[in-house]
Amino acid sequence: MQFDKFTMILGLVLLFQVSCQDYDEFQNDPNSTIQANPGLLLTNIEVSTFNSIDLNASLASRHLVNVNLVEDAQYYGWDRASFGFYNTLRQVKKMEEEAENFNNQNFTAIAQFFEAFIYEQITRQFGDIPQSEAMQAEAEVFQPAYDPQEEVYLTIFDLLESANALIDVNGPAINGDVVFDGDLLKWKKLINSFHLRVLMSLSVRETDPNLNLPTRFSSIFSNPGIYPIMESTEDNSRYTYSEETGNVYPFWRNASVTTSYILEESFVERLKNFSDPRLFEMAAPDNNSVNDSPLTFESFTGLLGSAPLNENVARLSSGEGSPLNRRYVEDAEVEVNLSLGFAELNFILAEAAHRSWISADAADYYEQGIRASMAYYKIDESLTQDYLEQPIISYQAASGLEQILTQKHTAMFLNSGWEPFYDNRRTGFPVFNVDGGGIINTEGVPKRWMYPFSEINQNVDNLETAIQRQFPEGDNINAVMWSIRD
Repeated sequence: MQFDKFTMILGLVLLFQVSCQDYDEFQNDPNSTIQANPGLLLTNIEVSTFNSIDLNASLASRHLVNVNLVEDAQYYGWDRASFGFYNTLRQVKKMEEEAENFNNQNFTAIAQFFEAFIYEQITRQFGDIPQSEAMQAEAEVFQPAYDPQEEVYLTIFDLLESANALIDVNGPAINGDVVFDGDLLKWKKLINSFHLRVLMSLSVRETDPNLNLPTRFSSIFSNPGIYPIMESTEDNSRYTYSEETGNVYPFWRNASVTTSYILEESFVERLKNFSDPRLFEMAAPDNNSVNDSPLTFESFTGLLGSAPLNENVARLSSGEGSPLNRRYVEDAEVEVNLSLGFAELNFILAEAAHRSWISADAADYYEQGIRASMAYYKIDESLTQDYLEQPIISYQAASGLEQILTQKHTAMFLNSGWEPFYDNRRTGFPVFNVDGGGIINTEGVPKRWMYPFSEINQNVDNLETAIQRQFPEGDNINAVMWSIRD
């Protein structure tokens, strides 16, 4: 999976250059010991790891379509991805080393969180991955073995438990933090909220006795004194943009974004059917309705994500297809870069209640998730209340899972990275259309990415062992990895 990287502020770039120096430079004088403040590394780790505005993810998740190119993400034609996240993981390991040098346990805890976060990103793409023998070049382990995915997740659980236990809100301060500005309680809440996300991501395995998912989930949820979680949108994991600093929203003054990307038809039609006021914040009217005054829901149309490119271009030429709202290119501070927010957490808790993992009211968390998403778009409270009072929106236990995942999908428009795609992969909700004639993958929505060529060239024996252990049919995008296998 190639995650789009957008230009960050000059200051962050310079900071990255400092943080990525060859650390041999610090050993030039054998008679002196020079340490690097871990905060120099934290900033870049946050920016690179938490970058959640990803157009490829939006295409694959049926939020947007591209009308200029046949995009593999939109037409499910991808094959291999890279192990690029291991580069960030090296920085995390270096930050952990420097945290020990500075005797700062809170940096150690945050490093453990990022290690868990990154390993989860990698294993979700591929399945089994190098973990226990990864990052051991100094020990001359250049061809690491692959750990079974179940063991990877158990290690992730251990890392998150350790990070939560280690972080001390009254302990040593941290610097270089562009997400929470050094607020250690918010870090603790993120660690545990992310832990709940990971547990729910494995819902297909909920009866697996080795994972014990419902018990793990309930233990965190039921013990806020030990495991605090996000309590409001103020706890959102995000970094902000500012024209003053030059750290601007990625689409700012990029007119090609509004000409190349159109909202996807099934997404737009759902928002219209639900009379969802967020549509007016996400999209601009199509060309046939650009002069409508006032704008109505009928002023917006989408293009089908699975339709061939030429069909979508023809519809666009006839005036159909709503582009992104102009605010995304005209406002340098239009939205934050949101990686995990209060809205998502509420939908996770609603799903947990629906599955009887926790003793709670699924409808209540479902509603709180919608309210948090509406607040993100600054929707007036009266409009939010009107929306919630519609019978089609009111939570119904019989269709609860689909309702929760559908609202969660809406809330993740242009944020949260690939989460809506992975939610669909494990639940089937909301349904992603694949019947338009343009889909490249004959089996529809892929289940994974193939391992990178670099592993074929450098670590083929261990790679082949991992493939044979997981996928008798071989390494392909439709193979079903352990985490989503019944």
